[in-house]
Amino acid sequence: MKRIALIMILLVLLAGCTKATPEGTPSNQETAVPGLATPMVQTTQAPDVEGAAVAFLESWKAGDFGAMYAMLSPDSQAQISEEDFTKLYYDFAVELALESLDYSILSSFVDPSQAQVAVSVDYNSVLVDDLVRDIILQLKIIDGEWKIEWAREMIFPEMQGVNQLKLTRLVPSRGNIYDRDGSVIVGYSEAVSLGLTPSQINPKKEEKLLNELGKDLDEPPEVIFAMYKDFPPGVDWYLPLGALSLDSIEPRLGILESYTTTGLLMRYFDGRYYYNGGVAPQAVGYVRWIQEAELDSYRIRGYSKGEKVGGQGLELWGEPYLTGTRGGILYVVDAEGETISQLTRREAAPASEIYTTFEKDFQLDVQKALYGFNGAVVVMEMDTGRILAMASNPHFDPNAFNSDYYNSSFLLQEYYKPDQKSPFLNRATQGLYPLGSVFKLITMAAALETGEFTAGDTYDCGYFFEELPGVILNDWTYDHFLEDDKTQPSGILTLSEGLIRSCNPWFWHIGLHLYQNGYPEAVSDMAKGFGLGALTGIEGVEEEAGNIPAPGSALDATNQAIGQGDTLVTPLQVVRFIAALGNGGTLYRPQIVESIRSAGGEELYSFEPEAVGELPISSSTRNTIVNAMIQVVEKGPPNQGTAYHRFKGLTDQIPLAGKTGTAESGSGESHAWFAGYTNVQNENKPDIAVVVIAENAGEGSEVAAPIFRRVVELYFNQTLRYYPWESEIGVWAVPDDEGGN
Repeated sequence: MKRIALIMILLVLLAGCTKATPEGTPSNQETAVPGLATPMVQTTQAPDVEGAAVAFLESWKAGDFGAMYAMLSPDSQAQISEEDFTKLYYDFAVELALESLDYSILSSFVDPSQAQVAVSVDYNSVLVDDLVRDIILQLKIIDGEWKIEWAREMIFPEMQGVNQLKLTRLVPSRGNIYDRDGSVIVGYSEAVSLGLTPSQINPKKEEKLLNELGKDLDEPPEVIFAMYKDFPPGVDWYLPLGALSLDSIEPRLGILESYTTTGLLMRYFDGRYYYNGGVAPQAVGYVRWIQEAELDSYRIRGYSKGEKVGGQGLELWGEPYLTGTRGGILYVVDAEGETISQLTRREAAPASEIYTTFEKDFQLDVQKALYGFNGAVVVMEMDTGRILAMASNPHFDPNAFNSDYYNSSFLLQEYYKPDQKSPFLNRATQGLYPLGSVFKLITMAAALETGEFTAGDTYDCGYFFEELPGVILNDWTYDHFLEDDKTQPSGILTLSEGLIRSCNPWFWHIGLHLYQNGYPEAVSDMAKGFGLGALTGIEGVEEEAGNIPAPGSALDATNQAIGQGDTLVTPLQVVRFIAALGNGGTLYRPQIVESIRSAGGEELYSFEPEAVGELPISSSTRNTIVNAMIQVVEKGPPNQGTAYHRFKGLTDQIPLAGKTGTAESGSGESHAWFAGYTNVQNENKPDIAVVVIAENAGEGSEVAAPIFRRVVELYFNQTLRYYPWESEIGVWAVPDDEGGN
């Protein structure tokens, strides 16, 4: 009682010392104690535990394992390094082929300094049905933040202790690739490789051996002999010849095997097989082993170590269809790899199959038509954009990537030589070339559309062009005059005749005139309107855009007018605008996929023509250009068309329009071009546009035009005319000296 009385006295004394609160001053106390400061009561709330759990799980979803590790408690970090933590989660994702991860918070329990959050995790695997597991996240407050008290079972409950997940991958057979009519181009096959050791050939049997090989390899015996005739005698050089599927050669196996004692080497293999040594190999592509550096990225997509994947062309583009749907069996295993339990299983589903727009036999014949030249040939249906053939030389045998194929190492060594001219490059879609005189079609279009010229305008086409101060340019007729002392200048020509004769001075004059008279970019803009300098949008193959520069000087404009200078195009771009000239002006997207079908026959995709634009010219301009193109191949002397002598006898059966081209290459001989189309108008045999380029081969009329003719003859089943350089079909002789530009 005395103590209480003393306290009361002290309170009374303190109250007497307290100053009154001034009027109007707000008070922050509900009941003030006289003489004492008002106590401030603060409550420190625990951090949001579910927010911490969500941050951890979101980092997991994003694959940000470093951020996850930073959220671990010091005790947990002491138990596992960041490197090992990251590897554990990364390996888990790869092994499970984890496509994505989802989660939901089930509940949470907080006990001031520690907490538990129950989470449902949905593991979405490429290979097995979704797995849902409930996990408990243990958390602890450290320095005012929730930290994860981590354990392995927070990845997957069955991973307690040292247990691991193991997924056996079930892989379907890769889908086949066919031509338009269902003839197989690529598929599984048992096959036999063929090669020769010339030093071991019995001279008495050599002719018969070459004849038999010629039948099976579809090569003239003379061509096979030419492959090894210069081999040093007495040395066991090996010449790889190719491979044949057993189903195609089985009736003749005994005949071939009888020559294995006299230089012929045969070795059997199987696997993904490319028929005929590769049908349009740069476009169809090949399969290759998954490389070590990319293994994890493929495994997380469901692939197995030791699988092959598309490496180029349709094999690469069509990977999602050709690879099928993988399945898997998921196990829990112990530290020794022994199975503890099977968690789930999903069967693989068969692959789809790709049908190309190619006609197999025609494609192979077009490849042979280009034999002996580096370059490309593209054949497109004029009214649809469907590519019927696409050849590129030098080519390669896609079977070379099968290590069980005996010829593999010999071929790959040859393909990857430093001086080899890029056999894997698809020159039809990736080859970049100056277009030469074929570009005059575009220059003529610009001349007419600007209104600066008419088809009837004339120009004196002499040997020389001297309108550029300090520069003298020679026409092709002068070069031929120097060579054979016969070719005379073309003389006074209308604009249409200038195209027929491919008169360089006429088109130099147009380019210079437009540049100097208010139309400096008329030609380059027209080229772009024709689709040059841009991707065509073709699917399934790699392509380049090329380059159509705006001229920066009068000389640039003059050069561009005949397709020289910095102008670079692909043969695919050219065949598209040639087709548009022939079909009324429509630019179609080139396509090489006819259909994609499931294993059950369901059509997943079907070819449809796709118009992507119109040539930026009037029908009058187009008709003027087309009529001149017809005269390029039909007009005889005097001042005959530059390709007239190459198409005599054919145009009576197959109406044609075309343009020769000779483009300076910058090194060696010029590139030879010919571009044109047919005008048969047979509803059962669609008309085609064809473009040929032969690299460093000389003039367009000498080389490219005969190849163009051969392609047309093949397509319309005409009797083949020998090339000027052939002694018989497919066998080279000495070329003649005929030519034009």
